[in-house]
Amino acid sequence: MVEQTVSAFGRLDAAFNNAGVQSPAVGTADASGEEFDRVNAINLRGVWNCMKYELRQMREQGSGAIVNCSSIGGLIGIAGRATYHASKHGVIGLTKSAALEYASRGIRINAVCPGAIETPMVADMLAKEPETMKDILKEQPIGRLVGLRRSPPPFFGFVALVQAW
Repeated sequence: MVEQTVSAFGRLDAAFNNAGVQSPAVGTADASGEEFDRVNAINLRGVWNCMKYELRQMREQGSGAIVNCSSIGGLIGIAGRATYHASKHGVIGLTKSAALEYASRGIRINAVCPGAIETPMVADMLAKEPETMKDILKEQPIGRLVGLRRSPPPFFGFVALVQAW
């Protein structure tokens, strides 16, 4: 993807990395290793895989901006959600460490942590786990789902573009 972008536009000025799947609500001791690995492979390693190649290009050109999408789940904890929250806390740690590594090279790296957005993943959770969703919405500052029917909200891409200037 990075090669195609550079081939078409000559450089990579901004990137937005958004990867996310949920895991069923289950106690930490009862979560399977396979499920933990699946969620982290997508939510954390997916972001890392993108950053790795974006950073190589941005390092070569001496500038760029990356915005990684974590989640409100990367800032809080909710019983039964350790697998998902661990992956999203990981995105924040990855972002902070990479930002420190590359700031002196003209590359800015930040994370956004949206609350629950009306997406197919969240709709599925509402249908299958209404009580769990009540707990999640309690932690959401706005107190309800954000009414966007697409993910990611276009604003996040705008943040990346502004950072690239």
